[in-house]
Amino acid sequence: MVSILKYIILPVWTVLFFSPSLTFRDETYRIAAEAGIPLLQVAYREGDSLTVFEVSTVPEICPRADCFTVFQAASLSKPVMAYIIMKMADRGEIDPDTPLICYTQANRFTDRELAGRLTARIVLSQTSGLPNWAASPGSSDWPDAPISFLFRPDSAFSYSGEAFAFLQRAVESIKGKGLEEIAREEVFIPLGMHASSYEWLCKYDTLAADGYTREGENRGPGSFPRANAAYTLRTTAGDYMKFLIALNEGAGLSRQSRDAMFFPRVNAVRYPGHPRDCDRHVFWGLGLGIEKHGTLGEVVFHWGDNGRFKSLFLIVPKSNSTPGRILVYFTNSEAGHDIIKPLSFLFLGNEEPLAIHDWVLQQYK
Repeated sequence: MVSILKYIILPVWTVLFFSPSLTFRDETYRIAAEAGIPLLQVAYREGDSLTVFEVSTVPEICPRADCFTVFQAASLSKPVMAYIIMKMADRGEIDPDTPLICYTQANRFTDRELAGRLTARIVLSQTSGLPNWAASPGSSDWPDAPISFLFRPDSAFSYSGEAFAFLQRAVESIKGKGLEEIAREEVFIPLGMHASSYEWLCKYDTLAADGYTREGENRGPGSFPRANAAYTLRTTAGDYMKFLIALNEGAGLSRQSRDAMFFPRVNAVRYPGHPRDCDRHVFWGLGLGIEKHGTLGEVVFHWGDNGRFKSLFLIVPKSNSTPGRILVYFTNSEAGHDIIKPLSFLFLGNEEPLAIHDWVLQQYK
């Protein structure tokens, strides 16, 4: 396994500071400026070639040449937890199909019988039947807020941060450690992700980006009261790309576990009872979204939304005509998802728009 990780890490660091394509940088700047996004950080890998850069569209923010600005990753926290779960499953430390109440308590649930049906596989496939949050996860009320089910577990797609928080408690109970220590041992240290953490690090005092509203108001870097596997990861595009390469190539995972993560298990109708046309193309694996695209194939993705910090990654499989491609971007703006369509056109060259754009942005009518 060590030799595999060396293969992954070294190419990232050896090309991290190379100048990006002027077309990519210039066009990305234009896209960000038109959307009103102050700062955008991008990592793009095509075959063995990697480009990482930052662009700023406002004079008060100077983009870092070393691309070490740290962003809130928001829900891009979740795939890291999914990867940890699958590594643990391969070692026999957790059974993906064993009820999580066998590992931890379920005191907050209003229906203990339904809570007893929740498993790691159900949580990772986003079919828990739970709401996104029972209360704001950054509030003092959240740790004790009662959790009620929207519908029966494993019956339909239901995106939930609350389910991931429950899964986190099970993992922490199994390991006898907190999330941050587990993530460092399983992911951050092995993959050389030195800028990444679910908790605030001292170096973030100078590296963390401030978040901006659509109106351009600076609201600061934000803070979290506790590490949460669903949304508190902070990282850089270069760091997160290391994780995506490992994930895509199955480093540290059995072939069975890697394939299970990438297999479209359930149709992702984002708003239960209110299907949209874009939902027909989007599915969920274990911790990952998957769009069945007409020309690109099965595009693996996840989006992150912490209000003033928005992010997205896209993994496009290798084909006979194109090498495998991975794109990840981080923004410090509420407008950060407005650019999904133009950025995908720029980097992936798809003529048919990704349904992901509408799936993330379009409300049901």
